[in-house]
Amino acid sequence: MRLARTAFLITSLVAAAVMPAFAQEAAPAAALDPNGTFMDSYGTSFTFKLCGDGTDLCGTLDVLKGKSATPENLAYVGKQVMQAKQSAPNQWKGSLSAGGISADATVTMTGPDTIEIQGCRAAILCQTLAYNRT
Repeated sequence: MRLARTAFLITSLVAAAVMPAFAQEAAPAAALDPNGTFMDSYGTSFTFKLCGDGTDLCGTLDVLKGKSATPENLAYVGKQVMQAKQSAPNQWKGSLSAGGISADATVTMTGPDTIEIQGCRAAILCQTLAYNRT
C-alpha cells in the first residue's frame, strides 16, 4: 500500500510539473527587420528590403567575391536578383536569378542580424549560406 501511495504521489507531482508546459501556447515569432546589408564569409553581400505589398523581400547583389565572381556574374552587381513572398514569420520563399540561371530560394532571418539563404536547383541540389548584417 505504501508503495502504491508513493507511486501515486510521484505521478501526481510529475503531472503537475508537466501540465503547465502543455497548457501554454507557443508565442508567435517576433518579426525581425530584414532591411539592410548582409555579407557572407566570402565577402559577397546583398541588400535586402521589404518590397511589393510590404511583406515581399527583394534582394540586390552588392558585392560578389570568390569563385562566383566571373565576368558574367559580375554584370549582376547592383541589380535586384531576388524576390520572395513571405511564407512564415521571418521567412520568404521565391527565386534567385542571375546569368540566365535561376534557383528556388528560401530566406530565413535566424536572428536580428543574421539571414540564411538556401538556394536549390532541380529541388535536390541545395546549398545554405549564412549572411551577417554589416
